[in-house]
Amino acid sequence: MRMKKLTKKYTAWRDSVLDGLAAQHPDAAPELVFSNPYELLIATILSAQCTDKQVNKTTPALFAAYPGPKEMAKAEPEEIEGYIHSCGFYHNKAKNIVSACRDIVERFGGEVPSDREGLESLAGVGRKTANVVLSNAFGVPAIAVDTHVFRVSNRIGLADAGTVEATEKQLMENIPEDKWSIAHHWLIFHGRRVCSARNPKCGECMIRELCREYEKRGS
Repeated sequence: MRMKKLTKKYTAWRDSVLDGLAAQHPDAAPELVFSNPYELLIATILSAQCTDKQVNKTTPALFAAYPGPKEMAKAEPEEIEGYIHSCGFYHNKAKNIVSACRDIVERFGGEVPSDREGLESLAGVGRKTANVVLSNAFGVPAIAVDTHVFRVSNRIGLADAGTVEATEKQLMENIPEDKWSIAHHWLIFHGRRVCSARNPKCGECMIRELCREYEKRGS
């Protein structure tokens, strides 16, 4: 991907924003609990319209019963539903999980694919889920744009886009590649802890003087 040329003024502002986010959230890291790419893939599929906290309550029993793609591939979706009911949308999630694992076994030798094309060919895996797995399981630089990343990055001014796809593209252009993955976590933590959708805690925000939205509001 060809990146746009950034001005010195913008890069200085951006670096200050990223430094502020890093200082405010030194513990930023994946909050889904996993020990291998398979577990992260399943947990990320379950996290759609569900909190990471609830997913983490759900996965220990699920992974104890189905410790890998081969075991999951032999299951029927109805068997999985009882384990994941609390995560919501369990009918579709169960179907997608079993289908994805059958493809992993049949098409990828039982190993979760480590490339975007392979991941996005699996049931229940879109670009955001693929980015999460690529970044956190395989160390591939990526920015997964969820609701927090979308909201916070557009409020601050790291992006100025109306869609998730455009926001991801702009963040990849505006943030150095070696910081894509950690910036993803900084933005998520900021959205969850400080820059909430309603009543953001601007008084607690370490980058409020750099924030486009804060400046526009004049407070």
